[in-house]
Parts: sequence; C-alpha cells; structure tokens
Amino acid sequence: MSDPRPGAPAARRPLALVTGASRGIGAAVARALSETHDTLLGGRDMPALLRLTEELPGAHPWPVELTDPVALAAATTGIDELHVLVHSAGVVRLGPLAELTVEEWRRTLDVNVVAVAELTRLLLPALRAAGGHVVLINSGQGRVPSPGWGSYASSKFALRAYADVLRAEHPELRVTSIFPGRTATEMQQGVRSHEGGEYDPSQYLTPETVARAVVAAVTTPRDGHLTDLVLRPVPRRARR
Repeated sequence: MSDPRPGAPAARRPLALVTGASRGIGAAVARALSETHDTLLGGRDMPALLRLTEELPGAHPWPVELTDPVALAAATTGIDELHVLVHSAGVVRLGPLAELTVEEWRRTLDVNVVAVAELTRLLLPALRAAGGHVVLINSGQGRVPSPGWGSYASSKFALRAYADVLRAEHPELRVTSIFPGRTATEMQQGVRSHEGGEYDPSQYLTPETVARAVVAAVTTPRDGHLTDLVLRPVPRRARR
C-alpha cells in the first residue's frame, strides 16, 4: 500500500516478467498481473509491446530474442529481484513424424524448452531473492499427445519435466505448470487452418480465462503451492 503522506515515494510493487506478451495468452497474463505487479513485457514485436505498455500502469517493454543466449544474458542484467516469471512464449510445428525436419524439431525445442531453461537459470538469483513464482504455460499436448503434434507435444512433455525438477531443486520457489486446452489465439487459428477445420473462437478457452488461472496460482496463500492446473474449454452448448 502506498504511503499517503504528501511527497512520500510510492510503495514499490512486485515485479513480473511475462514472455510472449505481445499477443494471445501472454498479453492477457500481462494485463491480469498489471493489477498488482509492475510488468516486463517480453517479446519481439516492439510496436505491439509499446501499445501494451501504454495501456498498462507500471509496464515496460522487454524485447529480446529468447533463443539468443548472449542477448538473453544482457537483457536479464540488472534484474535483482523478480517475484513472478511467466513463460508464455512458444511455437508450434505440426505434421506427421515422418515429415518433420531436423530444423523444425530444433526450432520447437529451442523456443519451447531450451530458452525457458536458460532464462530461468539466468533469473534464479532474482527469483530466490524474492521467494518468487515461476509459471509455465504448457498445453493439453503436454499431458495427452495427439498424432501430428509430435515435436510440439514432445517439447511440452519436456517442459513439464523441467518444471517438476525445478520445483524439487528449488523448494524456496513456487513452480506452477498450467495445461490449457485449445485457446482462442492467433496460434490456434493457424492450427485450425492446418487441420482444415473451422476456427470458432466461441468453442475455445479465452486467453483471459488462462490469465485468471495464472493469477489464481500466483495469489494462492503461501501455505499452499498450486503445482499443476488443467483447464479444458466448455463447449458452448454446455455452458450455463
């Protein structure tokens, strides 16, 4: 709470860093966390990050290529205390295993797993200083893989294992994996186009629903640790 005395400095709000914040789930998470946190908005689309920065109090763009370890190290310099780290950036490459190229496998694993591990490693001192919380946006494919999703599902299973090991090695932190089902995003629109199906956003989770799950995990009292959260979309006909 801010000091009410005239001229007194405002109380410092906790800091959150959200990757993939330029759109979709990441942007929704940044909006939801901005109610209580200052936010670093990670992404590569600088115009989109600037628009979101203008919208959110206490937000700052944090443009960086997550797969560039040198750039990543430079971008994390000076972050001494971090209360929340949300890994929302990700890529998907669809296709049968027999057709996935080495480059597609490497790109998927590099963005969805390796970049997550390296960013977290660099920020561990800041997270430990704050008794922080790491949230990993996983996927239903990280629990039950489907044909045609080989590289993506493999990356999400790896991300799930990474979260479990991080939690075990660093009990001073809270680590939450969130497994949303299909969500109404640009990525989902591309997926449906690849599958040859209709894109009906009303049949999917909204990014805002996933964001509220992140907030629920982060705001759980310290005597509890929400480790895994599964979200499934409710078909429109079944909603009340």
